[in-house]
Amino acid sequence: QVPLKPGRSLMDWLRLTKSGKDLTGLKGRVIEVTEDELAKHNKKEDCWICIRGFVYNVTPYMEYHPGGEDELMKAAGADGTDLFDQVHRWVNYESMLKECLVGRMAIKPIAAPKEILNHHIYEESLYSIPEDETVLCMKTFLSNVLLHFFFCFQSLENSCACIYDWFQTDSLITIVIYTKQKDMNAELVIVDCQGKRLRGEIIVDDHSYLVEVDLDHAVSEDVAVNIAEKIGKVEIILNKKDNIHWKMLGQPWEDHNTFIKRTDRGLFYRKCKLVSKTEVTHDTKLFCFMLPKGTHLRVPTGQHVYLKQIIAGTEVVKPYTPVLPFLPLDFQEPSHHDGVHIYLMIKIYSSGLFTQALDHLQIGDYIFVSNPEGNFKKSQVQTSEDLLLLAGGTGFTPMVKLLNFALTEVHCLRTVKLIFFNKTENDILWRNQLEQLALKDERFEVQFILSQPTKDWVGKQGRISSSLLSEFVKRSRRDSKVLICICGPTPFTEQGVQ
Repeated sequence: QVPLKPGRSLMDWLRLTKSGKDLTGLKGRVIEVTEDELAKHNKKEDCWICIRGFVYNVTPYMEYHPGGEDELMKAAGADGTDLFDQVHRWVNYESMLKECLVGRMAIKPIAAPKEILNHHIYEESLYSIPEDETVLCMKTFLSNVLLHFFFCFQSLENSCACIYDWFQTDSLITIVIYTKQKDMNAELVIVDCQGKRLRGEIIVDDHSYLVEVDLDHAVSEDVAVNIAEKIGKVEIILNKKDNIHWKMLGQPWEDHNTFIKRTDRGLFYRKCKLVSKTEVTHDTKLFCFMLPKGTHLRVPTGQHVYLKQIIAGTEVVKPYTPVLPFLPLDFQEPSHHDGVHIYLMIKIYSSGLFTQALDHLQIGDYIFVSNPEGNFKKSQVQTSEDLLLLAGGTGFTPMVKLLNFALTEVHCLRTVKLIFFNKTENDILWRNQLEQLALKDERFEVQFILSQPTKDWVGKQGRISSSLLSEFVKRSRRDSKVLICICGPTPFTEQGVQ
């Protein structure tokens, strides 16, 4: 993020979009945009961007963009869909930029695949024959057959690596999904059963398989998920409300029984209830949200979720990494660490539109929480000998589950070191717990570094730099395999990577 000028906050942008001002420059017209026309609008004072086939005039949004003008300019006069997906696919741009909509991209002719070209060549030769009824029927038949085979080949390329079936008893409905994945586990299965709508998503590497139906009859809120890890079988078990025989599972939704890339699958949200809110530091709180009864969701280590709120009539979405209720090896028993709660450690900014709205939530209020996203793989930790964690401020949050996993499940690790950067002592999250953890596990070491310490501070001070890191970032052995994970504000992360 970059510092924005006064009067350029998200709330200021929302006010501008509702002011009635013409933000497209087209006086209310919606046009069809060619690639050539789009390419002409590639300057800061005249910038159009295409996202998913729709073109937006982002010129008035330049000064309001949290990532700065330069980031927007990377897609100026071009299709920015891939760049958008890489950086923040979660942002509801349709709502944020609806007053900037210029129009839809013109559909350009698509080169016909080889099979279709061959089909047309063959069809042209048929047209040289005098057209009587027999030949016309023959031409139609051949056209349909060739097109049919082409689309069959296309669908085979996108065919599903999973299959599902279902069966019933007097009281139960069981949906069985065969994934062919031998290391299937609870984190790869997401189930939401609300009312009569059942949505079951299975993560298979970078793909997603979906079972989504309106159930034929009512079921209770309790949902059970059984997983046979070695053979990759998943069972979703529902309790019938009435002991009647179902003739069918239900009516399928549009994406039912599809297997596509995860990045092509839209984010799914469910309403979660706030059950507790506790102070961690002077400006950071630990929020505990309860999942709905019909939801099975485990957020994998290193992945995040999105929170969605309606603010001033606009959907606003922000990503957060779930933490544990406390660090591993602590002396107290977990209160809600049972798979039905999500804990988020969030810094409340005095001028932050989203975090202020979060902070004003009352116990019992609801917020929308998405499915997990992220590319981090536990195998990266399981094949390492030294784990080094560099955290800046609330960049500590992804480290919580990572610490838990590393110290409780990865026995090949010789050292786990956290280098934790903050402004002042009062900003250090869970300092006491981290110090206790270092005392309990000899493999773990924590180093606190402050950029704005008081004169009483006796520890290290400074900002992230090569000279400072060279003092702490070391192998336990000469040839040991090291994994370094870094998270924090963008300047911190970029400097750390360098």
